[in-house]
Amino acid sequence: MSNTAGQVIRCKAAVAWEAGKPLVMEEVEVAPPQKMEVRVKILFTSLCHTDVYFWEAKGQTPVFPRILGHEAGGIVESIGEGVTELQLGDHVLPVFTGECKECAHCKSEESNMCDLLRINTDRGVMLNDGKSRFSINGKPIYHFVGTSTFSEYTVCHVGSLAKVNPEAPLDKVCVLSCGISTGFGATVNVAKPKKGHTVAVFGLGAVGLANLAVLYRGSSRVANTFYDSVIIETRVDEYLLIQACEGARVCGASRIIGIDLLPSRFEAAKNFGVTDFVNPKDHDKPVQEVIAEMTNGGVDRSIECTGNVQAMISAFECVHDGWGVAVLVGVPNKDDAFKTHPMNFLNERTLKGTFFGNYKPRTDIPVVVEKYMNKEMELDKFITHEIAFKDINKAFDLMAKGEGIRCIIRMDA
Repeated sequence: MSNTAGQVIRCKAAVAWEAGKPLVMEEVEVAPPQKMEVRVKILFTSLCHTDVYFWEAKGQTPVFPRILGHEAGGIVESIGEGVTELQLGDHVLPVFTGECKECAHCKSEESNMCDLLRINTDRGVMLNDGKSRFSINGKPIYHFVGTSTFSEYTVCHVGSLAKVNPEAPLDKVCVLSCGISTGFGATVNVAKPKKGHTVAVFGLGAVGLANLAVLYRGSSRVANTFYDSVIIETRVDEYLLIQACEGARVCGASRIIGIDLLPSRFEAAKNFGVTDFVNPKDHDKPVQEVIAEMTNGGVDRSIECTGNVQAMISAFECVHDGWGVAVLVGVPNKDDAFKTHPMNFLNERTLKGTFFGNYKPRTDIPVVVEKYMNKEMELDKFITHEIAFKDINKAFDLMAKGEGIRCIIRMDA
């Protein structure tokens, strides 16, 4: 037992008191874990665009005050009743979705949409008793997607924690708990492009470039014929976008077309295998038409990671008839509607969705970590900044400026 087990812990947390306002460093009380819960000491965390999205609360239900954060690595401090798979000192990655291992989805080889622990962005309390484990002066501070990693200590359901190799550096593998796995998995697990395919990536941020890396690895040529093409369309979250590129590279794509509104990202994207660049601002026609002309009728695959509904439509309409498949990754606004002509489906284009790259958190993420340990995938090149926890608002500034890919936040600095 740790010397704090069963006790309330007082620690620092970055609290979002209201939409769009800078986070405030506060001393919070973190209650002991209850049944099937685990209290985790967070060592490293990172800012994801999803955190910014719900911090802004422009397209989703506002829930404040709240502790955001969902991409992190830490160590188990104490466990609640019924927890048997984790022990004190285990290294874990909190994940915004979960795996109860008992429901139909968890038992299915095709799904990772756990009935019990599926992401719920509106819920700010724990499942066991409907209460928050965070408080300030007796007043509750709400959780975020079951993780709330912008706190030195947090409480998660055991099903939302992936136990990983203790030799794995948490300041690197922590990024696998969201963006990289989402973008990378969308390519390798769902889009499944083949060696030699041509790929286009919309949005040259982290998730998009991750997909590219998957597609590019093993590439035998730069295609002059555009019969086999893949397009990856991704959102403002640079991290997710870059992972789409990384996925493309690893899968062996031969030509990778990057599409982005920020020309400054083009040079850096070359490191992830991008060979061609398109800025939609430079064209007076829909970007799906531009891509179709470049690829002799459309691409084989598209992956959309932006959450922008117009980008989703473009990703679908740019795939080739007969065999094209579009995969949607980004989370749209709650009132968005996807509109396209039914003939796009009748002409044998396929539209698919994916969630967390189709990875089961507890089962699959430890395996992905081992791929990194075995040098089968790269993580270091996605991490461009590192800051102290007290400076967390600088991470928001970097993301707003479109600078860098991922910023690691050290909790002990």
